[in-house]
Amino acid sequence: MTDFTPTEEQLAIVEAAVQTKDNLLVSALAGAAKTSTLVLLASHPRMRVISTLCLAFNKKIALEMADRLPSQCTSMTMNSLGHRVWANALGLRLQLEKRKMFQILKDEVAKQRYASAQDAIRENFSDYLQVLAHAKTCGWIPDSCPRKGHTLVCDADFFAGLDEPPQAFEQDIYIACMNAAIVQAFAGTIDFDDQIYMPTLFTAPFPSYPLTLIDEAQDLSGINHRFLQKLVRSRRLIAVGDSNQAIYGFRGAYTDSMSRLQQTFSMRELTLSTSFRCPRAVCREALWRAPHMRSPEWAKEGLIVHKKHWSVEDLPDDAVIICRNNAPIYSMAIKLLIEDRYPEIIGNDIGKGVLKAMRQLGPDTLSGDDLAAAFEAFKLKKIAKAREHAKGKARDFCLCIEIFLSKADTLKAACDYAEYVMNATGPIKMMTGHKAKGLEFPNVFILDRQLLRIDSEREDNQDANLLYVMQTRAQNVLTYITSEGFQPLTDSTFAED
Repeated sequence: MTDFTPTEEQLAIVEAAVQTKDNLLVSALAGAAKTSTLVLLASHPRMRVISTLCLAFNKKIALEMADRLPSQCTSMTMNSLGHRVWANALGLRLQLEKRKMFQILKDEVAKQRYASAQDAIRENFSDYLQVLAHAKTCGWIPDSCPRKGHTLVCDADFFAGLDEPPQAFEQDIYIACMNAAIVQAFAGTIDFDDQIYMPTLFTAPFPSYPLTLIDEAQDLSGINHRFLQKLVRSRRLIAVGDSNQAIYGFRGAYTDSMSRLQQTFSMRELTLSTSFRCPRAVCREALWRAPHMRSPEWAKEGLIVHKKHWSVEDLPDDAVIICRNNAPIYSMAIKLLIEDRYPEIIGNDIGKGVLKAMRQLGPDTLSGDDLAAAFEAFKLKKIAKAREHAKGKARDFCLCIEIFLSKADTLKAACDYAEYVMNATGPIKMMTGHKAKGLEFPNVFILDRQLLRIDSEREDNQDANLLYVMQTRAQNVLTYITSEGFQPLTDSTFAED
């Protein structure tokens, strides 16, 4: 039973699930009650007799789905299912080692043939680990691997796709580490990435469910698609997602994941176009990207605000500031702290890398022209090494460092200040658009919209999707602000908006 009146679109989806055997692809716009629709579908009497697997991207969502879905549904993550599949394939109890790749890389670097590069590798150890994690997400099996599997990318293409071209010794290290990781996985030692990587690319018998449901279909990577192909085979698949929210191409997700699914599984497409989250004004604001988005009759009007000039007095305590880039977030966080308004940066993944890079500029006492010269050399090298598709990311990273260096006299003071800003807590939340996905807030402030590179000619434009995601987080008021438009309260003159 449901506690709401289903829309015509929801009823059409249920009817298609019940009356046909078609694979279904549900295009659900932001806030369009996709989870409630899946619950409605699974709760139909004719669906209750069908053993159903519901796959979620993380444990939290899987637990929420388990609470809401009827008893014939088994909810789990791809990782947990992959873990079971690989354990059954080996006939072993797997040992999950979170630091598996850390130890493999450490052992490999210690070998004599890398003696001349050991210091450089150790200084950038976490960067190497990130590349190795990315390798598994991409589905890369080295050409020289002693265990043959279904690789999704060859050596040359994998190395060509990295943000920075690896040197010859780095290629050797990545190949050696991946080969060692695969050998260990066949012996029963795995990490979280292996849970999907191993059963997907190597021989492993998947269970057979008459029906599989999967959410966030727009975020599936190549290895996720291959995983589904081995799982679903000739059985039934119902997938839900929003192609307009495909923003994780930089992580390896297909930018056209939903259209690929539709083609692979010959899926019939249906839509959920009514946003129950966004007020009417926000729905109208998002029509440029989702022309068929609409509001329910009872939806409130909401408000769109453009502020040319603004101060901390314009920020309610529940304000959430969202930006494309990290540097404007750090810069604005500093300004808010000076004004005695306490922000908290959510999902501050880049912070550790920024601090590490700052500390490697020189001794704690480094200051003045020497500090400026050290940073300039670092910046030139960082941007020069980055491939064209990653230069914007490199510039943003360097600008983050520059912001903190400008606030202190010595390198140590700059690092201490950076830590203070990164660890600040308070009612005002700040985050990138990528971190905001899946969340919703009453008062959303989009900072520096002009940083988004919108290309209306490209259907898969990631920045266009990112703006849509940022806009549709708003439950009540959506406000556009700029860094240049901020005026501290010490300024008594404000222009009219």
